[in-house]
Amino acid sequence: MTDTTTQRIDTGGRTPELHHAVGILQGLRADLFHDAFAYRPLAPMAAEGPLTRRLPSRIRRYAVWAPHALVAAAALLVFVAGYERSAFAPVALVPAVVVLLTLLRPVAAFWASLATAGVYAVFLGGGLIWSPAVFLAHLVVLVVVAARTRPRAAAWMWVLTAGYGMVSGTVLAAYDRDTTAQLLFFAALALLAITVWHVRRDAREEVTAERTVTAQERSMRTLLEERTTIARELHDVVAHHMSVVAIQAEAAPYRVENAPPELEQAFATIRENAVAALTELRRVLGVVRAEDYEAPDAPQPTLADLDGLLANVRDAGLDVEKAVTGGVRELPQGVELSAYRIVQEALSNVLRHAPGASARVEIGYVLGGLGLRVVNGPPRGLVKPSPGAGHGITGMRERVAMLGGELTAAATGEGGYEVAAFIPVARDEEAA
Repeated sequence: MTDTTTQRIDTGGRTPELHHAVGILQGLRADLFHDAFAYRPLAPMAAEGPLTRRLPSRIRRYAVWAPHALVAAAALLVFVAGYERSAFAPVALVPAVVVLLTLLRPVAAFWASLATAGVYAVFLGGGLIWSPAVFLAHLVVLVVVAARTRPRAAAWMWVLTAGYGMVSGTVLAAYDRDTTAQLLFFAALALLAITVWHVRRDAREEVTAERTVTAQERSMRTLLEERTTIARELHDVVAHHMSVVAIQAEAAPYRVENAPPELEQAFATIRENAVAALTELRRVLGVVRAEDYEAPDAPQPTLADLDGLLANVRDAGLDVEKAVTGGVRELPQGVELSAYRIVQEALSNVLRHAPGASARVEIGYVLGGLGLRVVNGPPRGLVKPSPGAGHGITGMRERVAMLGGELTAAATGEGGYEVAAFIPVARDEEAA
């Protein structure tokens, strides 16, 4: 009792039999009634198909229209069969036109073929349900429409044809001249062949799609393996050199007698920066060293840590100032981290490419997002700028684009450089 009640509830209060019957009728409506008169012209064959690609290029241009030519030939054959019986061209032309209609409106052609069969049987067939022309035309229509639709539609057309033959045989009382059984037999063979062709084509397309996906996954896996190898090598090389820099910076003051405090502070700053960079490198790249690697448990930097970053670059010799506008508030972690990294990269670019220049960091808390602006003046002094590969700007653009924002980076009229970004923040994200 419990199972029956549950099944009735799942099917909207209907019995399983009724639910199945409703589904069948809905399939009939979708295949043969919905958009029955829709304009669906038959497209030419693929020029690189399994048959056409074996033909010479001169013939291949015309071979793509082979299905249209076959349908036209079938229409001509139907016209000849009808003309021999009626000896009146307009009457013999109707079934042929119905066959040609399958090239433009396939479902409408099926209904027109049934209607033509009924008119011929009542007025022109002399009690014959399927005259030779109508018999051949309807068989061609069934085959073409089944090839252009799907197997379920082919089954429905066969059932409706059988129903029409039974009703017509009863109304016309022409059982002795009824050829419905022969039509259904040949139609069943043809529709079965079409259905097998549909199934094979769908299976071939699925296999091709799966092979394509597999090839893409294989290429992606190879690319990831190559990137992992590069990341491991980068980690080994950079980590080694940063470790050497940190050790030398720590030992340098002891190699100089009576080292001034400024020199000791400079070497201490170098060591701190090297250790911080090494820690950050291990956090980002160390995960590719082994599957069981555990990243150091440290919080990601935010805009609250920006003062420490500015103090660090000031110790490196960069004159930088900060300006904050708007109501300072806590933003989503991704926005905070990306903003910090953008300012960090922009100031690093100033140190590398504009030595001796001053910089200004502007942070604007506005409605709907966060604005950033890092601008520096022209380089000054005798230190030559370091060349760059442009990956820093690219990385900043990718960070901003990932969050749906915009970033501009260009030279200023005074000979400096400006990086400006806006990162949108929705209200629900801020509330979260």
